[in-house]
Amino acid sequence: MSGPVCVTAKGILFDMDGVLVSSIDSVVRSWRRWAELYKLPNAETFEIPHGVRAKDIIKTLLPEVDLQEAVRVIEDIEVEDVADLRVLPGVKRLLEGLPPERWAIVTSSTQRLLLARLGAAKLPVPKRIISGDMVKRGKPDPEPYRRGAELLSFRPEECVVVEDAPSGVGAGKAAGCRVLGVLGTHSAAELRGADWVVGSLEGLVATADAKGLELLFVPEA
Repeated sequence: MSGPVCVTAKGILFDMDGVLVSSIDSVVRSWRRWAELYKLPNAETFEIPHGVRAKDIIKTLLPEVDLQEAVRVIEDIEVEDVADLRVLPGVKRLLEGLPPERWAIVTSSTQRLLLARLGAAKLPVPKRIISGDMVKRGKPDPEPYRRGAELLSFRPEECVVVEDAPSGVGAGKAAGCRVLGVLGTHSAAELRGADWVVGSLEGLVATADAKGLELLFVPEA
């Protein structure tokens, strides 16, 4: 590991799955169940690209199906499958210490699924959210993170995006934000393009004052 890094920012834009909560087991189970319902080959070993909207995944896999219905089916399955969700290290302390006007969640999940997962994890629901069904174009397009910065009334370059997936890293950088990658669902090599990468948010210390935020962390080498 390298030495500590101190970053100043006006706001933080968090991805949800893989950054705030660990939902990977639910995601795998849910999508394999969905794949079986839609008779995809090798449904029992089906893998989806992490950090991409359900509608975009389905459009690629099954362009001929009723998209709205197929999205509703996977959303229902995922909303019901939240029993083993867990909060990732350092997240609860970090969110509780941030001024509410300084952070937002920007996720590929639908708003309904976002609320279900935050509720199951007993995490605070921010006043400002951008979900996958609130944007025309999902990650890796920059629209979600540009919209997130607008919600906070900051310029993208004044915000730090916290991401665990390549699609999200790409979206944050394309939006003009600085990006802090978090290991877990992907390796450091897969998060190339991020400005920094940390093992978890457990070591991230955020200090707020009237001017903004100061983020202190030790990046991976």
